[in-house]
Amino acid sequence: MARRLFVSVDLDGLADAVRRVQDPLADLPGVDPVDPEGVHVTLKFLGEVGPARLPGLTDALEGAVGSAAVGPFEAAFEGYGVFPSLDYISVVWVGVGAGSAALARLHEAVERETTAIGFDPEDHDFTPHATVARVRDARSKSEVQELVGGEAPTLGRLRVEEVRLTESTLTDDGPVYETVESFPL
Repeated sequence: MARRLFVSVDLDGLADAVRRVQDPLADLPGVDPVDPEGVHVTLKFLGEVGPARLPGLTDALEGAVGSAAVGPFEAAFEGYGVFPSLDYISVVWVGVGAGSAALARLHEAVERETTAIGFDPEDHDFTPHATVARVRDARSKSEVQELVGGEAPTLGRLRVEEVRLTESTLTDDGPVYETVESFPL
């Protein structure tokens, strides 16, 4: 059976800080904060992956982590942002300051290795970020715009030591994430 997979760097240990930056969003109509325990930086969304493709995928990810030549590093999560734009907001995120270049190198290596084995290339530029809320409609657009344009929050620093292949199971209560395999830096 196919599994819904993505490649990520997880924000283990920063859930309380995620809750703090979500607080101003928590009661806004049409805005859904994500589960703070599952917040991560997506390096590549893979979609539905059948079991026959898994061995080749894990080999490709191992190769990608090796070829990126990125050792363990510190990443600083700070500042709000939105996708796709301030006029039409569907996602509110916290960006990456220090460590963004290392995340970009990891993304590029993962992109190169996974497209080489037949996964679709990304159709947008990579922006290192951690999604903290999804916006269902425009009822709270002005409040979200004001928040994003205001003081930039600091989520905290994290030592990144691995990349994970993660399974996402969609439920009525939101996605549930499970690590399929880890690839140490």
